[in-house]
This record gives sequence, structure tokens and C-alpha cells, in this order.
Amino acid sequence: MAVIPDEARSSAGDAEVPSQRPDTSLPLRVAESIKELIYRGDVKPGERLNEVALAARMGVSRGPIREAIRILTGFGLVTPVLNRGVYVRELTVGEMVEISELRAVVFGFIAGSAAELRSTKDVERLRGLIDEMDAATEAADSGRYYDLNLDFHSAVTALCGSKRAVRVYSDFVKELHLFRRQNFDHPGNMRKSLSEHRRIYEAIAAGSKADAARDAEQHILAGCQRMLRNDGHA
Repeated sequence: MAVIPDEARSSAGDAEVPSQRPDTSLPLRVAESIKELIYRGDVKPGERLNEVALAARMGVSRGPIREAIRILTGFGLVTPVLNRGVYVRELTVGEMVEISELRAVVFGFIAGSAAELRSTKDVERLRGLIDEMDAATEAADSGRYYDLNLDFHSAVTALCGSKRAVRVYSDFVKELHLFRRQNFDHPGNMRKSLSEHRRIYEAIAAGSKADAARDAEQHILAGCQRMLRNDGHA
């Protein structure tokens, strides 16, 4: 998606044209666009970021690209290597496990809160997503299932009353995104994942805070184990 700064427009008549202020939001918008490229897999872990190619792709100069890369470095998504450039971060297996364990605790808290705060409409929304995930599983459509999986987690997270928990959880999800995407290419994993999501849904629908928290935490930890097996480390 091209990121193009707004053009300054001068006023009519003989009025003096004001000096154009730099668009301080542009590097942030460019950073978001680069993040999307990384999350979609267009730029892969370990791959070097090409400033010239990114600038041409987004319709901006190299200045905002450099600022965006500094922002992404601060987020831990890219890593500068002396005299070589900047590369998309590669998570080690140990880092993946640590982040997954922390994510499990936070998602358990979120799901427990969702069970307390859910409405009838919320339950219907979650049920609809479960049905769609079931259909994607039957069709062995891993891409569709992965998108629905994200939608389900987002729907549960939206019910949590803690903005801080939501923010922390979102950061964990982003860090694990590339590691997790390939996990659903295995049909057996989709079926196991669907069963776990259904238990979370049922606990939230029943208003059981304890069950929702437990099932949500176990789901994240089980997903971590599936990633380890698929990666050949367990």
C-alpha cells in the first residue's frame, strides 16, 4: 500500500504562502506499512530491508523509510547489523517459548474477563466464528482458518475490560505472528485448534470465568507445543 504525504495547498490571492511543516506522522505510517509487509510474509525473517525498494514501493523518499526503520528497531521487529544493514528479526525457539508462556497467562486473564462481561450478541459473534472455523477445517483451508483464528482471538480480546492487558497481548501476538502462520498448514493442527477454541467459546458463553481462563491458557500452551513439533524441536 502506497504511503503518500498530503500536499500543501496555498491560499488564493496575494497572501503569503506559509512554510510547509514536515509531516511528523509520515514515518509512523510508513512503519505501519512495513510492519504489514512483515506480518504478511512479503518480507521474511532474516531478510534485509532494502531502503531504495521500500521507498519506491511506498512513494516516499528514503528519509521517512529510515525513520520508520528506527521505529521498528525500537519495537524489536528489525535488527541493525553493523556494516551490513537492517534485517527482519528472527525469533529463536527459546524466545518463542518464553513469549508463548507469557501470552498464555495474559490470554487466560482476557478470556476470564470476557466470560464476565460478554453479552448475548457477543456470544453469537463467537459462535459464528466457531462455525466458520469448522467449515475452514473441513475444507482444509489453512489460510482461511488462520484469518478466522485471529478474528476469534480479537473478538475475545475486545470483551476484556483492561486496555493494558489488550495492549500487552497484542504485542505478544505480533512478535509470534510469523512463527505461528505455518502452524495451521497441518490439517491435524487445525482440528486440535478448533476443539480448543470451541471449549473457550463454551466457557465464555456459560459465563464461567475460571473455565474460560484455564481453557484459554491451555490453548496457547498447546499451540506452542504444536509449533515446536512442526519446527522439529519436540
